[in-house]
Amino acid sequence: MTRWSTALTEAGINNPPLRQDYEAQRRLVRRFKLQEFLALRLLLPAHLQPSVIAAVAFMHETDRRIDVGEVATRRDALHSWGRQVGEAVEHGTSDRPVLRALADTAERHPQLSAYVQKFLDGARLEAGWTGFEEESDFQAYVDAYSHPAFMLTASLVAPTAQAEQAEAFERGCRTLIEAMQRADFLADLSEDASQSRIGIPRAELAHFGLTVDDLLSPSPTSAPALEQLVQAQARAVSVGLSACRDLPDLVAVENQPFLRAFIRVQELQLEDVQRRGGKLLHEEAGASKPAALGVLLQHYLAARKQRRQ
Repeated sequence: MTRWSTALTEAGINNPPLRQDYEAQRRLVRRFKLQEFLALRLLLPAHLQPSVIAAVAFMHETDRRIDVGEVATRRDALHSWGRQVGEAVEHGTSDRPVLRALADTAERHPQLSAYVQKFLDGARLEAGWTGFEEESDFQAYVDAYSHPAFMLTASLVAPTAQAEQAEAFERGCRTLIEAMQRADFLADLSEDASQSRIGIPRAELAHFGLTVDDLLSPSPTSAPALEQLVQAQARAVSVGLSACRDLPDLVAVENQPFLRAFIRVQELQLEDVQRRGGKLLHEEAGASKPAALGVLLQHYLAARKQRRQ
């Protein structure tokens, strides 16, 4: 693993106060997103690591502001935050280290600014989210919020040489994040149900003879239908992940191990979701930490071996 100080230097971040800003984001991401932190530190080229760290830290700070309080409170917090972000990205100044690092990253990677604004626009939807009526509502949520959020980091590893390849990459990312979002809503079913909001469209529940109330207050009679619902949603996730297996081939060779490992970890989460099935109302799902770390180590060793050849 490259030393962090070396990664900052390779990224061209030499100003001491700015290096301190990035260091603060490194500590934050390591504390709250350890798996993501290890993945990018092990598998991304050193010169990209500070930028991805800054983007992940920014997403975490935004999510933190819209996860607490009533809808009106969250929307007010987002509005204030959006003004601060816009000022930082446009003028490069802020009293917050996370925004100074973000502004510097956006200057180094100009494509990022558009995704920052799209992400903030979509965050208004997330701040007021209480569930979906139809599949089309879920798709609109992915378009407005999940996809721009994913592209904050994906755009930093995206191909840049050919427009056609870049467009294919973004389409692939849209397919991937839809699968990931659907899987996350399944994995978080018990937590979301405790907050009286479900990430599976009500129309899909009705297709299996279920209502939101059946998930909020499950009974033995609803268990078979819930199992069928979960497995049907899991199959949709599987189709999406399968369609993305060639996505890493579109990016630079040095960025491929990170994407391959990332997709494999999503597959591990899906496998756990499928194993738990209807038990997801009482149990949270996800890739086990040892299994996920094993994937990262496998791809790290393979990438290191390839570099030495």
